[in-house]
Amino acid sequence: MTRKLIAFDLDGTLLDDQKHPLPNTLTALRLLEQQGHLVTIATGRTLLYIEDILAETQLKNYIVCNGAAAFVDDQQIVKENLNPQVLDHLINRARALKIDLAVLTLHEIKRLTNFAPKKMATAMTSFGKSLPDFEAHFAEQHDIYQALAFFDASMDATFTAEFPAFKFVRWHPYCVDVIPRDGSKAETIMAVAKHAGIAPADTIAFGDALNDLEMIQDVGVGVAMGNASPQIKQVANLVTADNEHDGIYQALQQLQLI
Repeated sequence: MTRKLIAFDLDGTLLDDQKHPLPNTLTALRLLEQQGHLVTIATGRTLLYIEDILAETQLKNYIVCNGAAAFVDDQQIVKENLNPQVLDHLINRARALKIDLAVLTLHEIKRLTNFAPKKMATAMTSFGKSLPDFEAHFAEQHDIYQALAFFDASMDATFTAEFPAFKFVRWHPYCVDVIPRDGSKAETIMAVAKHAGIAPADTIAFGDALNDLEMIQDVGVGVAMGNASPQIKQVANLVTADNEHDGIYQALQQLQLI
């Protein structure tokens, strides 16, 4: 058997609409691990926001903050913070435009502004979380892995042009993830694969949203959930059922991995 690295996005992929893995998904994870495959989460969430999922799935490998950090057997092997000087510029620019920002360490998230808390709350509750606490100077005192910028698509081009050191990945009509320009789930999956001695061709990724695009496109086999956006389905090698109807289990059967 050839050992594989198999990476799963969380929201809309590994999790159903109630934010839990389906029973057959949990069965599939156990079967993959029993066969010796490296099974990992690959999410835009920070570690703080996956602790309950790690407890439920018992997974020991996880890629968080859209690839800014990775853990294998609960040991961190990838760390890439946002550049502090560029982040400070972004914070000042956002405040001048009255655009809200939140910043994330591995274990905390704080909002730096309070211009439109209802819009921030709408974005956060879309994946089952609440409005972060307010702490204006939090970014000055911590290593920041990722930021959340709460603006709509009309501002995408402006921020992309003004901050070439950062990448702005939209996951909600009101919000984008802010990550290092060279960082992504795809890059970190390949770093984890190299660490584990797994060839790029033997990597598999499951996803549904735009922050999954690069990993679906760049891994050996990219699997789009049935509920995935059209852009994800277009680049995937396989489209499976949705996250409410055993899409993961069915795809793994089709790939003859379980």
